[in-house]
This record gives sequence, C-alpha cells and structure tokens, in this order.
Amino acid sequence: MRELDKLKSPNEQKVATMDMYRFISIDRDTTYLDTTLTIQRDYSFNYLRKDIFGLLPFSNEGQTYNTLQYGLTEFSPYPQIGFTAKHFNFLEANDIRYSSVATPVTELYFKSVMQKGQTLDAFFTLNINPRLNLSIAYKGLRSEGKYINQLSSTGNFRFTTTYNTKNERYFANAHFTYQDILNEENGGITTISDFESEDPNYDNRQRLEVYLNDAESFLKGKRFFVDHFFRVNSEKGDNNLYVTHQFNYENKFFEYNQETVPSTVGSTTVYRFGDSFVSSGINDQTHYNKMYNKAGLVYENTTLGKFQFFADDFRSNYYYDKILIFDDKTVPASLTRNINSAGGQYDYRKNKLNGKFLYSRSITNQSLSNLDAKLNYDLNDAYQFSFGYQNMNKLPNDNYNLYQSSYVSYNWSNNFKNEKINAITAEAATPWVGASVQFMTLNDHLYFENTATDDSQQIVTPNQYSNTINYVSLKLNKEITFGRFAIDNTVLYQKTDQNDAILNVPEIVTRNTIYYTNYLFKKALFLQTGITLNYFSKYLANDYNPVIGEFFVQNEKEIGNYPNLDFFINAKIQRTRIYLKAEHFNSSFTGNNFYSSPNSPYRDFTIRFGLIWNFFN
Repeated sequence: MRELDKLKSPNEQKVATMDMYRFISIDRDTTYLDTTLTIQRDYSFNYLRKDIFGLLPFSNEGQTYNTLQYGLTEFSPYPQIGFTAKHFNFLEANDIRYSSVATPVTELYFKSVMQKGQTLDAFFTLNINPRLNLSIAYKGLRSEGKYINQLSSTGNFRFTTTYNTKNERYFANAHFTYQDILNEENGGITTISDFESEDPNYDNRQRLEVYLNDAESFLKGKRFFVDHFFRVNSEKGDNNLYVTHQFNYENKFFEYNQETVPSTVGSTTVYRFGDSFVSSGINDQTHYNKMYNKAGLVYENTTLGKFQFFADDFRSNYYYDKILIFDDKTVPASLTRNINSAGGQYDYRKNKLNGKFLYSRSITNQSLSNLDAKLNYDLNDAYQFSFGYQNMNKLPNDNYNLYQSSYVSYNWSNNFKNEKINAITAEAATPWVGASVQFMTLNDHLYFENTATDDSQQIVTPNQYSNTINYVSLKLNKEITFGRFAIDNTVLYQKTDQNDAILNVPEIVTRNTIYYTNYLFKKALFLQTGITLNYFSKYLANDYNPVIGEFFVQNEKEIGNYPNLDFFINAKIQRTRIYLKAEHFNSSFTGNNFYSSPNSPYRDFTIRFGLIWNFFN
C-alpha cells in the first residue's frame, strides 16, 4: 500500500511564478499580476481604477470629471457618438485586458462612497487549458451623494476569452461588454454665496438649492469585439506571413429626462435651458450603432520587423425618431457614416529599441487621415526614453453635427470642418527625474459654448474655432526617500497660445505626498501612511451641461488656487491591501472655495475605506 501511494504522489510539485499571470492589451502590451502596496497603487485606488492625476472629480462618486491636463485627451480620426463627459467610466475596446494565468485568479475591489451605497469591482479569470482563457468581471456603483438629486448608479460587465491552436498558427481575442451609467443631474447649486458663506445651516448640503430636482441622464451600451490572426506558413521561421482581422460592433444609447421644466432660484422662476416644446416631461433620446471591420496582411522578418498593410470599413448610424421642422430650420433624423480607409504599419522590436509607424487615409469621399509614430529606447533598467509624433485629420463627433431635444435651442444640424491635430511628445525616465513634454497644435478646434445672455441660463451650442491653438505641457515627477520616509512629487506646467479663451487649462497642477512605510508584527503587516496635497492654479474651468452630457467653455468664473489635503493609512496583509483615507480633511478650516466646476462644489471632508483582495495559488 505504501508503494502504491508513493507511485501516485508526484515526485516534484510545479510552482507558478508571477510572470505566468499575464494581462495583455489589444496592442500586445503585457503587464503582470501585482499584489504590492506602493504609493502608485494608492493613487489608482479609485472608481476609475487608474491614476487620475490631471482629472478633477465631481462631489459624488460616479459623476463626471473636469479635465485639468489637456494632454490626457485621446483622439480618434473616426467620429464617435460624443457625450464625452459621460464616458470617463465607459470602457472602450482598447481598455479591455485579456488574461493568461497559470492558476485561477480572483480580484475583489471594494470602496465605500459618500452616502448610502458602495462600489465593488469583482474579477475572475482562469485558463481552461494553456491555450484557452476565460474571464468575467463586473463593476457596480451606487452612491446617493450629499446634495439634492445627485444619485449615481453604474454597472460595467465584461467577458473576455483568448484562444490559440496547438500549433500556434491561429490566435484570437474576443470580448463582450454591457455598460450602463445613470446619474441624477442637479445642474449645480443656484446661489454660490450660500455655499461660500460657511453658514452652519448649510453644512447639511441638502439645504443648498439646486437648479434641477428631478433630472437624470442615462448612457448605456454593449459591444461585441473580435481580434484574430492566422499564420499562413505552417512553421514559424525567420519569415512569416499573417492574415489579420478585427471586428467591432457596438450600440449606444443616451437619454436625458427632466420631469419639471422650470427651476426655482429663491422666489424667481428660471428656465435653465431656455424655451421648450413641452411644459413638462422632457425625454431626449439619442441612438447610435457602429460596425467596424479591419482586414490586413502582415509580413514578419525577425531582423527587419513587421510590415502590415490593411483596409478597414467603418459604418455608423446616429439617429432620432423624427425630423424636426421649425422656424425655417430643418433638423434631420439621422447622420449615417460609411468610411473606408487603407494604410500601413511598421513595427520594429530589437534589443533596446522598439517603435511603431502607422499611416492611414480614407479612400472614400470623407477627408480623414492619421499619421502616428512612436519610438522607445530602453538603455537599461534605470534609463528609458520615448518619442512620439501624431498628425491627424479628424472627423467631428456626431453630436457636434446633429442633436435633437425638447429644448428649442438644443436642436442643430451642422457640417463642421475636420479638426486638424499635430502633437509631439517626449518622455524620459531616469534615476534623477521622470519627465514628459508635449507640444500640440489644434486647427478648426470644436467646442461647446454658452450663448445665453442671462446668467441664470445655459444655452449651450457647438462652435468651431477658426484660429490656431498652441498647447505645451511639461510634467516632472520624482520620489525622494530618506529612511522609512519618502516624498513623491508630480508637477505639471501647461500653457496655451490662442487669440481667444477657448482652450482653458490651469498653468500649474501638482500632487505631493509625504509618507512613511514599515513592516510590523514580525513582517506580517506592511504599513503605509501619509498626507497627499493636490493643487491647481486658478483658471476659467469648463462648466458641465447635463442635457448634452458635455463640458462647455465659460469665461465668467475662475476656480482653483485651493489646497486639497488627504490623510491615508494603508496596510497589506498577505495578498490583501486595506485602504483608509480622510479625504479633503482641510475643508472645514481653509474656507468654502473648492469647486469641480463653476457652480458645482468639490467634495467635503469624508472618511472612506476599502480593500483589494486577490485569491490565487
């Protein structure tokens, strides 16, 4: 019996190393499972699950973000649905990561919210066999907020799968997402002086009057995505030929509801968004469908790199349920796109140098082009450098050219020119400092503006700037350690050159953290505690409009020049990271002058806690 047991027992137990837990982007960039507790992990412990330096959140979790760093803006030559203020938590196709893991992995994220709710992100993945991976995840949020009519309720469902054949000639990545983002919209507080007075009667933020008591916006969408390729030659060698194909089908739906049309400011009745076709029950609905196919042929040489030639087909339909005719103006029911492009891409990866050069241009009537070049040089583990250049001729998002609403002034049909974008970037990571520089030139820049003559109204319409806007930014980051203490500093300087105040950004944005780390209880617990200062200089911040789900340019009120202090205590026990933070603890003694937009205050002092828990063998 002992001999039989000995035969059944394995002579050697296999151990999975951390490099066997991989997460791969659609561009084949790979990261690995990370269960460490660093200051960068503290920065990414938030609703978006990433470092939000350069973004300014609104007072309730799950609302939109004002953009402090314009260099964070990403561009696509193809037109999108728009409603960009509602898309910060909307996962696009290039945000999805595909897994390859040695053993099943679970990650649970939990964080408390401002009031009456919580946020949870649960992720599970496993390899059925070494060639087939499945993952499923859901992020949900409910938070009531501290102001009237401010509830957030969102959900992001993701399912992914990866597969390759045994002979590794065929590889496929696919995913399905269903996402919904619901926000009650209060339009901001009506009387700024009540908030800034620091009257104790208004410490209960429910007593501050808001413009909208029963309005809400709703964005939902689902996507089917497949990216796959097949190697033509049966054995992989020094020269290989691949056939590639990418498919993306997506539909989105945006809705704005407002039961009561007039707003009350003190004893005055105000029509915040102007005249309407109906006296109550505003219900604006926008529908959008998109189908994208891209087919390519890739020649790979182990010495020269990869040469890809491709053609794509982009079809979209942005539509409403009627044609509007009023005041000699006709607003059509739909905006349909059918765009074909062709291009090439060269990828080179050898030793310390890697780069990508892409060029595509439309071959149909639309004028659309994209030149994107990137070069990375890794001298060693301490020194890395990267350079980039992009020249894009971009079609406007659909909601610039067409929108229908029950509000009279929120109906338009335009034929704007393409936006022209030139951008040069450079980054360096060294032991002394990390630095990034960006130069950007914008021509025919599209934006929204408020054309109302009454300060109590928002009549927001799209416009195109005929002059050139130049934007430059310099970002520096450096962590200095002394014993168990450290100071982590990130400073951004940015400047615009323009004839009119269209692209408004704060000149200085900074984040400075001083913290202490140590092992306790015989190294069973790792402790991290400190204070973070967030600050940006005063500037004419964009305001938010809920009817169209967009930010718009305003030139009346500046926000900023206010310190925001957070105190945190974080701990790691085995694979569990625990976070406790006193957010904005200085709000009670540095004055009520903190805003996310001109009439929407930033968050008050709040104590929040949460954890990230990983399970795997």
